[in-house]
Amino acid sequence: MRHSGYVPDRCHSTLILSLENPARSDYTDNEKALVKVSMNKNIEATLQQFDALMRDKTSSLLGYPINTSKDYRTLYRFFDYSLINLGDPFVPSSYRINAEQFEIEALRFIAGLYRMPAADVWGYLASGCTESNLYGIFLGRELYPDARLYFSQDTHYSLSKIARLLRLPTTVIRSQTNGEMDYADLETQLRQHLDQAVIINCNLGTTMKGAVDQVERIVAVLKRLNIKRYHLHCDAALFGMMLPFLKGAPKADFTLPIGSLAISAHKFIGTHIPCGITLARKRLVKKIETPIEYIGTVDTTITGCRNGHTPLFLWYAIKTRGRTGFAREANGCVARAQYLAQRLKQIGWDHFINPFSNIVLLKKPAPSICKKWQLAISHDWAHVVVMQSVTKKRIDEFISDLHN
Repeated sequence: MRHSGYVPDRCHSTLILSLENPARSDYTDNEKALVKVSMNKNIEATLQQFDALMRDKTSSLLGYPINTSKDYRTLYRFFDYSLINLGDPFVPSSYRINAEQFEIEALRFIAGLYRMPAADVWGYLASGCTESNLYGIFLGRELYPDARLYFSQDTHYSLSKIARLLRLPTTVIRSQTNGEMDYADLETQLRQHLDQAVIINCNLGTTMKGAVDQVERIVAVLKRLNIKRYHLHCDAALFGMMLPFLKGAPKADFTLPIGSLAISAHKFIGTHIPCGITLARKRLVKKIETPIEYIGTVDTTITGCRNGHTPLFLWYAIKTRGRTGFAREANGCVARAQYLAQRLKQIGWDHFINPFSNIVLLKKPAPSICKKWQLAISHDWAHVVVMQSVTKKRIDEFISDLHN
């Protein structure tokens, strides 16, 4: 038996080992109490070590889009309940230990940001943005079984996996140097498959470069080619809670013919627990729903049992920060990303930043620096994602490491 931190003496170790022997059943109450204290100290020591490690790693995070600055301790009491949101949140199931009321309220708030018609609002909270993307592409495939999936070279790797899961034929569109989709190549590729329906993944913030695909330009291509059987899905994992608050940002909302949209709640919002916000037009989802008598609701989601705690965290974030708070945070992140770009320019370090982005691409530093700051790497490049917890002080410390 291995121990971390507190190590009991030989007597305690002997008792622990012997308690694991089912052949013995004659332990005294004192022996059992002694072993319990010993094991509890061992467990607590392990947890304290893990807590210290996580505090250290959290303080040096620059390469991943996670908001680590939020406090949800007031919600910890609800971990005493087995909160499970079962099936479609808008159709109550027979399982009532859930947080569906919070899920629906949170979804309506996000739908409002994206100007989704009230009568057409539908969605659910998924395990993460990969599942939300899977749902959007799955919806398109169910609506158009003969469809071909199109996405750019800079698209998140999950889209290729989703295509394999759904057995969809795919076409990869060239990206421009800034990471944005090449619309001329999109038109060229679409022309080669005019007999097939179309599913297009639009990136609202690419993973490495933070590029935004222009939905209006994509729609213009579809109209020019007279393509009417199509489904547009938007992957807005990080930027989904930023773009609505950035003045002059590219238009990407449900006044355009978008069918579905995915956002990571644990990224910009920072729910701490992985969570994907899935939005889709209700009229489209109604075409594929299936009634399930056993649970008293309809089958519209990918997973049946869903985390009932994440809706509470998301709802709490919305209630305590609201549009004003999210707008302040979004503009602050973009401003500090520009500050990082200026500092990199001052020391002559190759870098690039897109408009409306909190992601700064830079020439890959030494391995030790990449490890210290947990930088994401792609070939000869790395990136810094300037989240709420990334202060100018932390940026200056990073620049100091690069410059020395």
